[in-house]
Amino acid sequence: MSRIPEQLDQVSIVCKANIYFDGRVVSHTIHFPDASKKTLGLIYPGSYSFTTAAAERMEIVAGNCRARVAGAADWTTYAAGDLFDVPANASFEIAVEQGIAEYLCSFADQG
Repeated sequence: MSRIPEQLDQVSIVCKANIYFDGRVVSHTIHFPDASKKTLGLIYPGSYSFTTAAAERMEIVAGNCRARVAGAADWTTYAAGDLFDVPANASFEIAVEQGIAEYLCSFADQG
């Protein structure tokens, strides 16, 4: 189980939302003083597919979801406090059955 922060201090937040799948997945980009970035978002019920450029770590803040990283045969269920990693230049599927899943996505160094 990961230790997801309850709050993020000393950050810059992009006000314009990242909106995917007709508003079913929405996030905001957060920039840190060390030049790293994360997104903090919501996933509404449905099944979605994403591709990555940089490696990502998805941490589930609240709710539940299922995910399958490209190449995996089976889906894995994740609840609040759980995380999964997605390699760079890969894809993953994520599904929410009911309610809303909240997530914090960290991006590997792109420099």
